Amino acid sequence: MTLSRRAVLAGAIALPLVATLPGAAMAQKLPLNTLSQYLNTLKTAEGAFTQVNADGSVSTGKIFIKRPGRVRFEYAPPEKTMVIAGGGQLAVFDARSDEPARYPLRETPLNIILDENVNLGRASMVTSHTVDGPTTKVRAQDPDNPEYGSIDLVFTGNPVQLRQWVINDGQGGATTVILGDLQTGIRVPERLFNIRAEMRNWSN
Repeated sequence: MTLSRRAVLAGAIALPLVATLPGAAMAQKLPLNTLSQYLNTLKTAEGAFTQVNADGSVSTGKIFIKRPGRVRFEYAPPEKTMVIAGGGQLAVFDARSDEPARYPLRETPLNIILDENVNLGRASMVTSHTVDGPTTKVRAQDPDNPEYGSIDLVFTGNPVQLRQWVINDGQGGATTVILGDLQTGIRVPERLFNIRAEMRNWSN
């Protein structure tokens, strides 16, 4: 899979979700403080994901989340690709290179949901907050650095769950991640987010 720097800084991965959800009746819009509280209590998670890239290609794999600041995307064969956030960096491992491309996590929209204290109510962070059928959609950005791009978050309620996100790079490119059912509150090993250790394994 080809990952341009623009797509990497956008983050990763999506598809329209409303039609796939049962009971697509109109729901009430979930408040921003409720969504912030949900993200802040989402400490660990593991599950499957489907990624739709800006060029229309589709990938699948497994995601591991350990907030704050850590996420790991393991792509299913035949792709040899991995994306890891840890230690304040985002590293993209690709089969074409022995060394990953690395970027500051704070310069990617993924930082918004991996931050230690998510506050969607912060001034100028949320630029759109709508309801669409059974889902609440929020577009968020770093209010101090909108040039880093934005992230569209899609939630369902009862109970509140994050279902997908779309990373917008600010130049018309979008990458979508659709989340499968996540196992939450589980033990996720710290070693999964050790970029330096993964570099040693990757080159072997």
